[in-house]
Amino acid sequence: MQNSTNVGFDMAIKKVEVSHYSIPLPVVLSDSMHGDMASFELMTARILDDEGREGLGYTYTLGAGARAIHSVMECDMAPFLMGRDQTRIEEIWHGLWWKLHYAGRGGLVIHALSAIDIALWDLLGKSIGLPLWRLLGGANPKVKAYAGGIDLMFSLDDLLAQTEQNLSKGFRAIKMKVGRDNLNEDVERIKTMRSHLGIGFPLMVDANMRWTVDEAIRAARAFQEFDLVWLEEPTIPEDFQGHRRILSEGGVPISAGENLHTLFDFQHMLEANGVSYIEPDVSNCGGITVWMKVAKLAEARNLPVTSHGVHDIHVHLLGAIPNASYLEVHGFGLERFIIEPLQIKDGHATANEKSGHGISFDWKALEEYRIS
Repeated sequence: MQNSTNVGFDMAIKKVEVSHYSIPLPVVLSDSMHGDMASFELMTARILDDEGREGLGYTYTLGAGARAIHSVMECDMAPFLMGRDQTRIEEIWHGLWWKLHYAGRGGLVIHALSAIDIALWDLLGKSIGLPLWRLLGGANPKVKAYAGGIDLMFSLDDLLAQTEQNLSKGFRAIKMKVGRDNLNEDVERIKTMRSHLGIGFPLMVDANMRWTVDEAIRAARAFQEFDLVWLEEPTIPEDFQGHRRILSEGGVPISAGENLHTLFDFQHMLEANGVSYIEPDVSNCGGITVWMKVAKLAEARNLPVTSHGVHDIHVHLLGAIPNASYLEVHGFGLERFIIEPLQIKDGHATANEKSGHGISFDWKALEEYRIS
């Protein structure tokens, strides 16, 4: 816990607390590139002003890098924040960006900056009494939502059982993993899902960067008959021209962006015409400040925006913009630590009317999993 001794503003940051939790997953999950995932690491930032209001931000990783992110937040970012005017979010963002740019203009540093930025926007919303979706634009709080699963190695029976569970929860769009060693297996699994869900039901597939560009084109062509909403992350995120080729030659819509970590990366992807849907993740792209800029870049190109993870925050961001598409709902079980988790009804999620993002963690329940 950092305490301020230099409060010189009418609205000033008084205290910053950062924490790291390691939370076991109910079952070990696998996808095509990340391997087995037994836990997720949650890093939180709590920023208090001199009137006692608290802003909450968080980021996460899948088992690696969390201690470094926590260290950057605690040792480099928290002291920088003390006594600063919390409403000057752009100034703070750029101050932290340039303070740490030599150590990392993406990756671990941008994860840490994302959590801090989210907390600042939450605090601003609470300071003026507005929910984030209204504060950031106020387009439409009701957002289409899909269920995202990490199900690459599920048997077909387990995949269909998971699908039925998601349908019973109110989802009317579903994403499944692809990228098995044999492309024919992917094709058969998609075929089974399409048959099960019916023609016209929104179905997405996610390859998690599995293929080369040529392999991705071959896969996309094999998937054409299944009327997919999109093929997500077909190849490595930095190959912007490769994405353009996959989109133009593969014949299916492409979504990507969850592994792009700077505004400039997103600009390059959009300039390359590499996606049909851009997919920033607020927890690793630089926070709300950058996420909203990406959405504006996409709007200027008449492209829709989707999201990745942290759906309780993303519902506000998609609700703020006119070019929102689908909200991904998948939180690695984090919802069991959120006092009022997001609800799905008839295929939609609705941003709440609480000030800020409205998320409150059950800190007592989380304490069991605290690392630092």
